[in-house]
Amino acid sequence: MQAKTILSIIGINQNDEDLRAAIGLCRAAGAHLSVLETALAIAPIGGYGEVSSSAWAEERERQLEKLAQQVAAAKTLLQSSDISFDVDALFTEYGWVENEIGERARYADLTLIGGGLLAEDDMRWRILDGALFQSPAPIFVVPKGYVASLRPRTVLVAWDSGNEASHAVRAAMEQLTAAEKVHVVIVDPHASTRGNGEEPGADVAAFLARHGAHVSVDILASGGRTVAEVLRQHAVDTGSDLIVMGAYGHSRMREWIFGGTTRSMLDAAPVPLMMTR
Repeated sequence: MQAKTILSIIGINQNDEDLRAAIGLCRAAGAHLSVLETALAIAPIGGYGEVSSSAWAEERERQLEKLAQQVAAAKTLLQSSDISFDVDALFTEYGWVENEIGERARYADLTLIGGGLLAEDDMRWRILDGALFQSPAPIFVVPKGYVASLRPRTVLVAWDSGNEASHAVRAAMEQLTAAEKVHVVIVDPHASTRGNGEEPGADVAAFLARHGAHVSVDILASGGRTVAEVLRQHAVDTGSDLIVMGAYGHSRMREWIFGGTTRSMLDAAPVPLMMTR
């Protein structure tokens, strides 16, 4: 994936750490940075009495004022950089944020989720839901303490022969072919002609090798651990700079529910993670 537009979502209570990381990423990639400063409107609790409504209105005004200040601060910081950018504000109801984020993410090549946003417990899952399941663009999750880079040396690909994993590989093809080493990791595979093939991992390894990637296939036994635990440990053991994997979930009414491995990896990614549905 060659990123020409990167969307960075910044929460209203964050400092500028995620924004500075986004600037560095876009500078290195020669990409346009689209910043979305975001705040969630929380409806009043306990009825619609005058006191409750008044308090809610005051809190809403406070949030809008803070959001405007965040936008102004972001523009000031970006104007001193040497990248192309735009900054917008999103103030939306809690129940609609997925749709709003998804709509913005459709016009970006990549949605960047930094460590600051990951720490926002009240909004991170809604934003991840919208970026992953309401848009075809991949997300790039960079935990706190890691440098955001689209030029990894060692990549771990979580492979299970599903469409989601295939979409993730195709989205990350530029990173995979430029890496020094690509580990295709399969946990507890079952060899079959309709699943992983008679030799699990051979098909995807051949596919990547034809594109010029330096691939090895690592077959791992879970040994009673979860798939996420196995992937996290292997990423550390191999010195991987990036994990590439598909995102899984299922729809229940309007909401998406994250699959267990998807949620666990997003909750505790050991290194930067590129994920595509």
